[in-house]
Amino acid sequence: MAPTSPTFNPRITSLDFDTNRRRRRRSSGSGPRPGDDGYDFMDQVAQGIIEQDRLKMRREVTRVLSFVCAVLSCLCAGSITSFSLYGVRFLTDLHYTQFRVNAVSITAELAMYLPVPLFGYLCDRYSPPPLSLLASALFGFGYILAAYTYRSGPPADAKIDGQGWPFGIMILAFVGIGAGTSCMYLSAVATCAKNFATAKYRGFMLAVPIAAFGLSGMWESQIGAHLLYERLPNGQKGDLDVFKYFIFLAGTLIGVGLLGTLGLQIVDEEDLIDHGVEALERSGLLDESEFYHDSRAPTPVNYGTIESPPSDSETVSDDDDDEEAYLDLSASQVIKHREEKSRLKKKKWWLLNHATHTFLTDHTMWLLAAGFFLLTGPGEAYINNLGTIIPTLTPKNYFDVTSPPAGRASTHVSIIALASTFARLFTGTLSDLFAPPSYPENPPSTRTSFSRLVLLLPSAVLLLFAFLTLALPFLTTATPSLFLLCSGLLGLGYGASFSLVPIIISVVWGAENFATNWGVVAMMPAGGAAVWSLVYSAGYSDASDSQGECRGYACFAVWAWGCAVSVCAAIVLWCLAWRLWRQRNVVV
Repeated sequence: MAPTSPTFNPRITSLDFDTNRRRRRRSSGSGPRPGDDGYDFMDQVAQGIIEQDRLKMRREVTRVLSFVCAVLSCLCAGSITSFSLYGVRFLTDLHYTQFRVNAVSITAELAMYLPVPLFGYLCDRYSPPPLSLLASALFGFGYILAAYTYRSGPPADAKIDGQGWPFGIMILAFVGIGAGTSCMYLSAVATCAKNFATAKYRGFMLAVPIAAFGLSGMWESQIGAHLLYERLPNGQKGDLDVFKYFIFLAGTLIGVGLLGTLGLQIVDEEDLIDHGVEALERSGLLDESEFYHDSRAPTPVNYGTIESPPSDSETVSDDDDDEEAYLDLSASQVIKHREEKSRLKKKKWWLLNHATHTFLTDHTMWLLAAGFFLLTGPGEAYINNLGTIIPTLTPKNYFDVTSPPAGRASTHVSIIALASTFARLFTGTLSDLFAPPSYPENPPSTRTSFSRLVLLLPSAVLLLFAFLTLALPFLTTATPSLFLLCSGLLGLGYGASFSLVPIIISVVWGAENFATNWGVVAMMPAGGAAVWSLVYSAGYSDASDSQGECRGYACFAVWAWGCAVSVCAAIVLWCLAWRLWRQRNVVV
């Protein structure tokens, strides 16, 4: 055996290992930092994954809460659809003429539809919450002013000398009501369109708030008719108390608008903008932009991912100035974040402006908008004037004036609201289940599919049947109860068109500029409603007696036939637009 040296020990004991380990710990400082040998990379990976999951969960919760707020906003925003519930009271209590009553409804329609492109532009560029706050203020101003104008009584220039506020103040009140309706509706629908732009059932998620808008007139009119009524001297229930009804609507809509200011949030808007930019890159239009030609789009921020290692200029030193180096790095990151945010904002504005120009220069858009004008104008005029159509179908000596044979106005409003809600949900769901895919599927799908126009055109036909039923004298005039069927058919066709047209716009022209694009088309019913309401007023006045009362078929005959012709023209224009889309291989 070889002799061993007293200083040679080939065996390392546990004590020696622990001593060396403690020595290395003392020399390493207070703890591991990025860049040190003891840095636990897997721990950082785990923390990054946890943070990703936390951010994803937060986004999904925000998306769901925004959807709930959007549905609630639309469920209250359509208060103007109950106009026929109190429109007839303007005739009897304020002694307005039929022209003045229609002037109020037309003013509300114009204020609701004409500013929509402007409101959509602001919504796309500054988010929905400011629009919801504006809606709260407009509704409060409009309904409170209308309530006290009604309470003041007939104006001085009425048929009887009154002491009430001037007619122009009522007009001003309904300007606020119409504009508030537009703000609240658009902020809610735009939130859903953008938050579910890439969802599988985006048609249904967009149809739900639109359907809720149709329901708003039903439940609000029912509350007015059954809770906010006048008490007759004998203790029985009388007609609607218009003053209380206006105050109720003012308080409700102020609260809902404030809730929407807090709850309507768009999630992953950067991804939506990037998707729009990628679509332009595929089309070759991006290279034509001077903005992208001079400086390319910035690299998107990798939210939720692990940060890449710092460059040499950002490497943290191991000396006593580590804390100062970290502060310098943090300041540099803040500056980069601000620059990136500014760059993303410029990219968003450029994309939205380009999308608006593309939308406005597309011929098929104008065909779609013109058809929407010709179809929804008669529908709006019908809803606004059904309260005065009912007395024309009631015999002069009818024994029960509280229950006319053509139905009560509140009943018609409820029928239209329910039929419209069903049509919006039904067509929105079918458009998701059977609409053709936007991009080629691999492998190809074997499911049955058809264009959304297959749903839109029959909906217009239902609206046509509603006006033909009213226009034929041997139907509605002989059997006034058929007027209830007219309201049901109109609700189905009218509701389906308001569901399918915005879905078609989001599919053909994208969701990133949806509020602006839909706003341009959504203002079309204002002109149509104004035209056909004036036609109705002229026919009603010509057929009225010396006391201003009108009864019989002549009160609405010309108007009903004109509306039927208008709907036929809308069907022709939409068929032409569908043909052009098929020639261009545009999936609708």
